[in-house]
Amino acid sequence: MSIRILLIQPPIHDFCAYDFWLKPYGLLRVAGMLRGQARMDLFDFLDRGDEGMACDGKLRGDRWGRGAFRRELLPKPAALKDIPRRFYRFGLPREVFRAFLVSRGSYDVALIQSGMTYWYPGVRETIEEIRRRSPDTRIVLGGVYATLCPEHAATLGADLVIRGNDLQPLWTLLGIVPPPEAPAFWEGYARLRSGALKLSDGCPFRCTYCASDRLHGGFSPRRLQTAMAEVHALAVRGVRDIAFYDDALLHRAEETLLPFLEQAPREGEPLRFHTPNAVHARFITADLACRMAAGGFRTFYLGLESASAQWQAATGRKVTVGEFRQAVAYLREGGAGEIHAYVLLGHPSGDPESVSAALSLARELGVRAMLADFSPVPGTPDGDACASRVDLGEPLNHNKTAYPIRAWGAQTVNRLKAQCRTARSGHAS
Repeated sequence: MSIRILLIQPPIHDFCAYDFWLKPYGLLRVAGMLRGQARMDLFDFLDRGDEGMACDGKLRGDRWGRGAFRRELLPKPAALKDIPRRFYRFGLPREVFRAFLVSRGSYDVALIQSGMTYWYPGVRETIEEIRRRSPDTRIVLGGVYATLCPEHAATLGADLVIRGNDLQPLWTLLGIVPPPEAPAFWEGYARLRSGALKLSDGCPFRCTYCASDRLHGGFSPRRLQTAMAEVHALAVRGVRDIAFYDDALLHRAEETLLPFLEQAPREGEPLRFHTPNAVHARFITADLACRMAAGGFRTFYLGLESASAQWQAATGRKVTVGEFRQAVAYLREGGAGEIHAYVLLGHPSGDPESVSAALSLARELGVRAMLADFSPVPGTPDGDACASRVDLGEPLNHNKTAYPIRAWGAQTVNRLKAQCRTARSGHAS
């Protein structure tokens, strides 16, 4: 185990960011496969368990393990000068990372997980610091940005850019035989407030605004034994809140979710499960709703996106209003707690009236509406359709805060966000 590897989740440069159970899960899964074959350290700029993350002396959080990141005001990048919002750097201070590198010495390899395409300035910052302190370290960049914008990612100075799930170039670089799937590297954290889990990779559907197919390919269940080992690893570290990162958690639930619920730990403090990635409402039955609520699911996030039947049909028919209504009824009858509905804001073929109608529907049903700002993801039909409005070659223009404002105007966006806040304040629990 002579090879030393540094695992890094970079800071975020954006208008807004919040710890919505955010963990570098892909990076932790890769590190899990390297367990026993390398000496590894994790530096997560977004680790709210780190004392350096305190905002104004306090580390704010909610009852489910979410909370605010430390932030500092930044000048807006030139590409985003027209957006009437303040721009920030979120995460641990750059000086903390510098001190970490000095104290730990040189690493043979650094593995960096990238998030949203428009978060690449944080990746660039991280690479710059590693090059300055440890120029011989081989830097490997993977994740969402690296997969969706590989040519742009190659300009940041990494030695290797990993696209998608093909890890063979990494194994070749490290000189090891591809290891089998293993539990994620949760022991890399000194303290954990929440964790993440996936029972499957990918999604069988092809919504025109979603990049899941480019990131993961088709749907494939994970080994249940691996998932259960991860849950136990989190539970023994005192974690109670676990977010499912699946893109299609309820698809083929009889093979994945239901067996998981049958084996989920019952001893000790009860685990609380969450679904921030928007479950498919059409798959929720009366029986499934009861079993999820009884099995520990505390927050349910449903993808409504729009109340327009025409829009739903054109973008992949994720759900109909009737299916959404039925799912909410099943969840209520099954004893579900918090129910949320994502509504897509700023979609190129949508309109403010349909967004308003969806928010009104959520309020009528007593569901907490949440606006999901549209990001023109490159390589998706709806993202590529935005090329006439913005330069997609600059990933900053994929920013989810920026695009709706450019498409519909700040006044309209502010009005819809105000309606959403009103709907949330008036929901029925």
